[in-house]
Amino acid sequence: MPTIGLVGTLDTKGWEYAWLHDRLLALDCDVVLVDAGIGEARVPADVGNDRVALAAGADVATLRATGDRGAAVTAMGEGAAAVLAELYAQGRLDGVLAVGGSGGSSIAARAVRDLPIGLPKLIVSTMASGDVSPYVGTKDVTLMYSVVDLAGINRVSARVLGNAAAAMAGMVSIPSPVVEDGRPLVAASMFGATTPAVDAARQRLDELGYEVLVFHATGSGGRALESLVRSGLISGVLDLTTTELADDLVGGVLSAGPDRLTAAGARGVPQVVAPGALDMVNFGPRDTVPGPFGDRLLYVHNPAVTLMRTTAEEMGELGRRMAAKLSSATGPTVLFVPRRGVSALDAEGAPFHDPKADESCFDALDEGLRGSAVEVEELDLHVNDPAFGRAMADRLHLMIAAREAA
Repeated sequence: MPTIGLVGTLDTKGWEYAWLHDRLLALDCDVVLVDAGIGEARVPADVGNDRVALAAGADVATLRATGDRGAAVTAMGEGAAAVLAELYAQGRLDGVLAVGGSGGSSIAARAVRDLPIGLPKLIVSTMASGDVSPYVGTKDVTLMYSVVDLAGINRVSARVLGNAAAAMAGMVSIPSPVVEDGRPLVAASMFGATTPAVDAARQRLDELGYEVLVFHATGSGGRALESLVRSGLISGVLDLTTTELADDLVGGVLSAGPDRLTAAGARGVPQVVAPGALDMVNFGPRDTVPGPFGDRLLYVHNPAVTLMRTTAEEMGELGRRMAAKLSSATGPTVLFVPRRGVSALDAEGAPFHDPKADESCFDALDEGLRGSAVEVEELDLHVNDPAFGRAMADRLHLMIAAREAA
């Protein structure tokens, strides 16, 4: 029988978890009920809250006495994560199901964050109809909106929770298709404005015997790329589209945070990098562009996306930031510079074509990388010239082959 980890605050949601426990048993699943609350449980748990707190280096009585809800949620989330990791290592965890409001959802999200991709993770939450990024992060977490507050079993919650139990039972009972062909994995970053280049690189890498995972550079995509590289599953990185750095600098909506472009360098993974789409900062609909940017060069990509051209000053700073990140890499790193433009909008005759602004970035990169171990390849090509993508792919192949032969 597959085993489901039920993780929740049994002091506030005990009856709901007891109901889910029975539903999962009826669906031929075994259950491990983990109490992540700090109060007195309404139903017996298989893993009590004292053990969960201890796994996080905390004490339930102290957390309760302190009265700091935020600290309690953080500690119990960390403890639940440790408990689930132990169950998984023992072969006693095939999926995780949780229900809750903001606090319970936060605990559950932390609890499943370190579990492997592919292991079913389902959270029924009152928060699932808003911004779910704090709960999903970069993992394959499924969220289901509870519709009504999770306060007892009624004709609505019974249907929602019943569907959640059935969904979890189905996910753990039916094996997912596994594609294992032995090819090394390469992570690549792509944006609409760099798609031709990445398509050419991906095709070339496929010919050379690699499996390429493409990440859309939308903030969450960049974070997912970094996370997967840190996991140790990636043999090389083709980071052609570093546009998220521009959003992080200027304040666009697609920032991947300050750690973007650091994982490969920290792990020593071979990487080829380009300043792809650094000419643009992303915003939502035209009327959502912040007032201070009203006189900037804007391009309405579609009704939901407005792009803003980065200035020469911003491009210079982006070059300095890229150089600093690449200079600290512990593995082989090559920077490819497309002298004729960094995105589809930056081609000659296109709305964002600004060679002087691009030159500010290129000059800063050259200065920042001078004397470092990073190699620089300047090509008299536009970033979307197929030859540019193929050149990056060929160089990455040589770097990975050299690393494997060493």
